[in-house]
This record gives sequence, structure tokens and C-alpha cells, in this order.
Amino acid sequence: MDLILKNVNKKDFPVFKSLAKSLGFEIVEEIEKPYNPEFVKEILEAREELRQGKGTKMTIEDIDKLWK
Repeated sequence: MDLILKNVNKKDFPVFKSLAKSLGFEIVEEIEKPYNPEFVKEILEAREELRQGKGTKMTIEDIDKLWK
């Protein structure tokens, strides 16, 4: 059985860790990875292009034609 603790305060984590260790549980820490910096850069550039009016406006009919 897996137990996942979310939103644990940093000050409380050592308490949970020592309790789990004393009970013989396996502790697996997963560190969240940030988004790929290149991906973030592409998204920010695209947003800026939209602000500058470089985007293409499409109607529902235009979008509907794309997937048919």
C-alpha cells in the first residue's frame, strides 16, 4: 500500500520521516521538476506575439473545418 502526504510543512517533514523510519517504512521523496525552460520560452514568446497582434483569428466554422 502506498501513502502519499501532500502539503506537508517543511518543519513537520522530519517528524513524519522519523516516524516512518521507526516503523520500517520505505521513504521515497519525489522532487517536482520545473517545466522545460525552452518550452516556457516558446509559450511566453507566443503570448507576446498575440499581444502584438501577430495571431490569427478564427471563427468556430474555421476551426470546425480543420478537424473534418
